[in-house]
Amino acid sequence: MTIIGMRTRSRLAIAGTALAAVLLAATGCSATASAPATQTPTKHAITGTITVFAAASLTKTFTELGREFEKVNPGSTVTFSFAGSSDLVTQLNGGAPADVFASADENNMKKAVGAGVTGGDPVDFATNVLAIAVPPGNPAHITSWADLAKAGVKTVVCAPQVPCGAATAKVEANTGVTLTPVSQESSVTDVLGKVSSGEADAGVVYVTDVKGAGKSVDSVPFPEAKDVVNTYPIVAIRQGPNATGAAAFIAFVTGPEGKKVLEAAGFGTP
Repeated sequence: MTIIGMRTRSRLAIAGTALAAVLLAATGCSATASAPATQTPTKHAITGTITVFAAASLTKTFTELGREFEKVNPGSTVTFSFAGSSDLVTQLNGGAPADVFASADENNMKKAVGAGVTGGDPVDFATNVLAIAVPPGNPAHITSWADLAKAGVKTVVCAPQVPCGAATAKVEANTGVTLTPVSQESSVTDVLGKVSSGEADAGVVYVTDVKGAGKSVDSVPFPEAKDVVNTYPIVAIRQGPNATGAAAFIAFVTGPEGKKVLEAAGFGTP
């Protein structure tokens, strides 16, 4: 090969290298960055109103969780309808608009699922057991489940179709002690109201209701309660107007923040 031929090839090689460098610079790449960059997933903003139908025994905890959810998701608003689970199922079956349903038992959730109003599978997020609530100072001297059946004792319970009422009936069957209540209420909050006002000597509610009531009532735990545990499931409503918000709220309730608030209120873990 001649010296002229070697010089020509050398110039071509240099030119080729320079051209490659220009092309790399134009595309914003480097010679060592051949793999594509990893993209960070974009979080979709949760906005709008999320309507939650929840058991009355969840009033205090869900109200707190609703406030916390709104702080984490600016632009969202969580509204609640609290009542006995059976009443809520009736409303949902009648077409009441809602995004989320949280029941105080599995039986009423099964009714909602069977009616076709739910979307997706329910998720268990808490458990609860019964306790006896009495007015401050326990004037009727209630110390056991059997005391509720004594003559002259004014006892208030939940109606049988309400989760706390169904649990009460199970305790009656287990113990053989049948109560004769002066009234049957549609929710635990109604039972608690009659006890705190002094209209009743005792009421059968959940341990979380007694704890949440503070000094307005005293608690009389009874060992038979541990054998009747209510499990709380939550689910999105099939035709709820805010499906994205519903999914986010359910995830919040079943996540670390929800568990912390529920445990502090006395709920158990399913």
